[in-house]
Amino acid sequence: MLEEIGTSAEGDLIINVGPQHPSTHGVLHLVITLQGETIKKVEPHLGYIHRSIEKMCESLSYRQFIYVTSRMDYLSSHINNLGCALAVEKGLQVEVPRRAMVIRVLMSELTRLASHQLWWGAMAMDIGALTPFFHAFREREMINDIMEETCGARLTMNYMVPGGVMFDLHPDFQKKVKEFIAHFKGKIDEYDELLTGNVIFRERTVGVGKISREDAISYGCSGPVARAAGVSCDIRKHAPYDMYSELKFDEILHTDGDCYARYLVRMQEMRQSLNIIEQLIDNIPEGDFQAKTKAVLKLPKGEYYSMVETARGEFGVYIISEGAMTPYRIKFRSPGFSNLSALDHMAKGSKIGDLVAIMGTLDLVIPDIDR
Repeated sequence: MLEEIGTSAEGDLIINVGPQHPSTHGVLHLVITLQGETIKKVEPHLGYIHRSIEKMCESLSYRQFIYVTSRMDYLSSHINNLGCALAVEKGLQVEVPRRAMVIRVLMSELTRLASHQLWWGAMAMDIGALTPFFHAFREREMINDIMEETCGARLTMNYMVPGGVMFDLHPDFQKKVKEFIAHFKGKIDEYDELLTGNVIFRERTVGVGKISREDAISYGCSGPVARAAGVSCDIRKHAPYDMYSELKFDEILHTDGDCYARYLVRMQEMRQSLNIIEQLIDNIPEGDFQAKTKAVLKLPKGEYYSMVETARGEFGVYIISEGAMTPYRIKFRSPGFSNLSALDHMAKGSKIGDLVAIMGTLDLVIPDIDR
C-alpha cells in the first residue's frame, strides 16, 4: 500500500510501502528510493508488531516459553517449538523415545509442506495469478485437518514438549496422512503445470532479485533463499536432530540466486518432504510418546544452543541458565531477519514492479522478524 510520496535533494522519488494496520498479522514498512521506476534503495522499518518475546520468555518456565515461539513464524510453529524443546532437552540430558522422534519429524515435514503450499499460493497471487491460491489451500486444508485431529489446533499447535510430544497420535493419523500423500503426489504436478513453466511467470522471476553465493553468506541468509544461491546450509543434513540422520532425502541446491531459483528450491523441497513422510509413516515404532520428566524443570547452570530447519531457514534457540525455574536469558535466531536484510541488495537496480516478486520469493513472516 503506497502511503506517502516525497522527493530527495537529488530529485529521486521516495515512497512508503506500508505500514498496514498494526492489528494485521504482519506489518512491514519499506521506504523506497526510486529513480524513475528503478529502485535505488529499499530500507525496511520494523517495530510495528514488536512484542518483546525474548524478554517475555525470561519470566516463563522451561515448559511455557516454548509456545511463545508459535507466534513468531506461525507457519512453522511445530518446528519452532521443536527447536526450543531440543535446547531444554540438551540441558536436562533427556533421552527422547524413538516413537516421539518419529512423530516430531512427521509433524515437522507436514508443517513444511503446509507452509510451502501457502507460500506458493500467496506468492503467485502477488504476481498476478489468482488460480494457484485456491489449489494451494485445497491441499493445505487436508494437512490442517490432520493437525487439528491430533493436536487440537490448526496453526499454533503447542504439541512439542521437552522429552517428546504432548499427546499420542490420533488413531486415524496414519490413514489420513496416506490419503494426503496419494492426493498431493498428483496435485504437485498440477502446481508445475499452472506456474513453473508459465511464460509470464518466468518473465517476472528469471534473472530478478539475484544474489550471489558469497553475498548470501555475508548477509547470513539461510533456508531456500541461501540454497537457491548455492549455499549448502540445511540443518537437517549438517546438524541432524531427531530422526533426520537415518533418513534419505536430498538437499535442494540451485546456483542462479534469483527469484525463479528460490521458487524451484521450495517446489522441489515439497517433493523431498513427501519422500521423508513416506519413509516414516509405515514405520512408527511402538512405545512412549514422551520421556518422563519432572513437573518443574530446572536447567543446570550453563549455556545451551539448538537449531532446526524451519520452512524459511535456520531457527536457533540460545538459553543461558542460572539453575532457576526460568531462563536467565533467551535469544532467538530467526531466519526471516537475515533474509530480509538482503532485500536492498537484491532489489537495487530492479524495477518497482519486481519488488513484489522478490519479496514473495523471500517468503517473509513479519512476526518472525519483528519479535
